Amino acid sequence: MTAAERRAGISLAVIFALRMFGLFLILPVFSAHAQHIPGGDNLTLVGLAIGAYGLTQACLQIAYGAASDRFGRKPVIFFGLLLFAVGSVVAACADGIYGIIAGRVLQGAGAISAAVTALAADLTRDQHRTKVMAMIGSSIGLVFALSLVGAPLLYAWVGMSGLFWLTAALALCAMAVLGWVVPGAPQVPRANAGRFVDVLRDGQLMRLNIGVFVLHLIQTTMWVMVPAALISTAGLPVAEHWKVYLPAVLVSFVFMVPAIIFAERYNRMKLVFNTAVALLVVVQLGFYAFGHGVYALGLWLTLFFIAFNVLEATQPSWISRIAPADAKGTALGVYNTLQSTGLFLGGALGGWLAQHQGPAAVFLSCGGLALLWLALAATMNPPPVRVVPAASGG
Repeated sequence: MTAAERRAGISLAVIFALRMFGLFLILPVFSAHAQHIPGGDNLTLVGLAIGAYGLTQACLQIAYGAASDRFGRKPVIFFGLLLFAVGSVVAACADGIYGIIAGRVLQGAGAISAAVTALAADLTRDQHRTKVMAMIGSSIGLVFALSLVGAPLLYAWVGMSGLFWLTAALALCAMAVLGWVVPGAPQVPRANAGRFVDVLRDGQLMRLNIGVFVLHLIQTTMWVMVPAALISTAGLPVAEHWKVYLPAVLVSFVFMVPAIIFAERYNRMKLVFNTAVALLVVVQLGFYAFGHGVYALGLWLTLFFIAFNVLEATQPSWISRIAPADAKGTALGVYNTLQSTGLFLGGALGGWLAQHQGPAAVFLSCGGLALLWLALAATMNPPPVRVVPAASGG
């Protein structure tokens, strides 16, 4: 990669990481914290609070992506980060589950994922794009691992309100990185009104969109289920959950990096992609049949993170390769809308299903969805191979 591409990849990864770190800090401790606040004894509301930001993201991702096609990436990203910071302040000031849900909804109104991913696509060449997406995905994974260690300690020190205040501060830091570090975006073709319909009609794009919906529904559902399982079946208190999470995330990187290199170098993205989806099916069935005890839970979490990290790196790269050149923001907006819808429904429906049918029904349902995704993924065409002249550099 050129120096400009490396700078773009690193700075955009930092923006993603700062934003996601604040969100991740909430996940390991919120379901336990909610038991001590008004309304927190209702698992459906707890799941809603965890996934609520996905609701407004789902409503706004297409609008943000299309706006970034028309008005530029950076102004849209800046505005979204500002709204995210405001939502964090609202949640910090809340004294019950409903106030936290309101803050999480407002956090989701800062729906910048499509615009940031489109900017990454603008600033990198096709043959390096999956590497940049992997940089972004890896940075998210690293801050997730850091949050698993830091969340219980920070929660004991500053409480849930303090975690939300920290999230607001991190959003402001991301705004500074955007303004001072991220390279200027090149001019892109201006989208026309028909491109949105074209994106929706594209069967290959929609298969990827359905896939990211399933992936993030499963991800959010797990954070309704796993913390409780570590307490009830493994006897592990919240302050020690990082001892399971951290090794699982770190080991997953050992497998994720060579998988991405293999997919890129040998043009085997479809094979790597489908293998990761199949692994998701195995993981959900494993949680259902053998999800008891700290070692079993640790094993299935490790396998989940391997699949999740591979899919997080390959899917947006695949989208950016096959989307129309003048509608990348719109295509990524649709993609992130389905992603956010999955985040929301994973929390809300996962909590409801766990409360009324039990954990086994949750894992079986997620396994069934992953199996349907695998059937769709098997019918996809591999992404086009871009042949780049040697004189292009890099």
